[in-house]
Amino acid sequence: MTKAKWARILGTTAIAFTLAACGNGDGEETDTSDDTETSAESDTSNDETETEASTEPAQGITDDSVKVGNSAATSGAYAPVGSPFNAGIQAYFEMVNDDGGVHGREIEFVHTDDEFDPAIGRAALQTLVEDEEVFALVGHFGTPVIAATIDDIKDYGIPAVYFAAGIGQLYNAEAEGSDRVAMPVQPIYTTEGEMMLSRAVGDFEAEKVGIIYTNDDAGLDMLEGAENKADELGIELVSEQVPAGATDVSAAVTSIVNEDVDFIIGASIQNTLPTIVKALVAQGSTADLITSYVNVDASISQQIWNDINGQFDVYGNGWVDLASEESQENLAMMNEWIEDEYDNNVYAMTGWIAGHFFTEGMDRLGEETPTWDAYIDAMESEPINNPFGGEIDFGDGQRVGTQEMNLSRVEGETEWVEVEALKGIDEILGNN
Repeated sequence: MTKAKWARILGTTAIAFTLAACGNGDGEETDTSDDTETSAESDTSNDETETEASTEPAQGITDDSVKVGNSAATSGAYAPVGSPFNAGIQAYFEMVNDDGGVHGREIEFVHTDDEFDPAIGRAALQTLVEDEEVFALVGHFGTPVIAATIDDIKDYGIPAVYFAAGIGQLYNAEAEGSDRVAMPVQPIYTTEGEMMLSRAVGDFEAEKVGIIYTNDDAGLDMLEGAENKADELGIELVSEQVPAGATDVSAAVTSIVNEDVDFIIGASIQNTLPTIVKALVAQGSTADLITSYVNVDASISQQIWNDINGQFDVYGNGWVDLASEESQENLAMMNEWIEDEYDNNVYAMTGWIAGHFFTEGMDRLGEETPTWDAYIDAMESEPINNPFGGEIDFGDGQRVGTQEMNLSRVEGETEWVEVEALKGIDEILGNN
């Protein structure tokens, strides 16, 4: 399969993701000896008891198993996304279990179908944590459910690894306390806004950047990221808002074109972007444009290729890279373990990634008692490699999702061709 085709299919990963309290799981036994004893023997006994006090494992942990779970839409309109996603998680755990588990513990994965419904998802979370007593959530799914449950997850204090959404509620550059439990992997729109502004400066030497953003969560989050990075770099950023799904964006485009910007960010997802591009063509813009990884798909290039006709280039981010030998080997491994119907399925790949990230944290614990705090510390101890390219660093409380992205360009009606390999912002800006 060509690199262009992989760039196209991997851009679709987030399209469909428009998307009461218990203990913290870290029970601790402490010395309760009678403080009135004053003999030397009693003092020695108390010291030994305090030294030998042990921390109990978190819920969901036995000597030979660890139970994790999620809720995801595996019926209804989003089943074509949720079913392969969950299959990828399950396949990864089956591979790990076949090899003896993680330090002798097999991974048990339990799942509830939430039908992409926030109310059902919230009830499912309570069941998973309080009744099933899972150790962690793996692959929390879909914007509406995540938005409805993220505060509950933090209140529980339970680790949550991989969120199948890019909403800004997941973004935190320096997470502390209960905010540390959320560990996003998939791109977050706020981070992507920072990335697009950095590319405008580092790759295209822009000094004045225009951003046309939709007034929805995705557009507003990308705007916030771009503004943050523009302020940091001292770059002039001109912004114009358009309604999500607008069929006429000419006024906003006129304002951006009249500002004579060097580069344009199309901070919108799916159906609004072609409208923006066509309006820029009609008004004679020649500034290159970059857009979200969500738009790196044949359904977008088909709508704009004949219009742009060399007037300017349209670029898009990507968050995985299947061009490398290692990525191809990991894809072959996934196909070996997953049901045949999900071979090479992009959503199954994201589930495989989620399973990999959770397992890496368990592996790092080694012989340490698996408490929730210890697990989160292990996840933060050093960056984790994505099996399909790049890495995520949770260190110092970073909860910003993917920090390395590649760059593709529209090259035909159905083609997005990779032109820059995976890079982080520092490397793009020449700081490495």
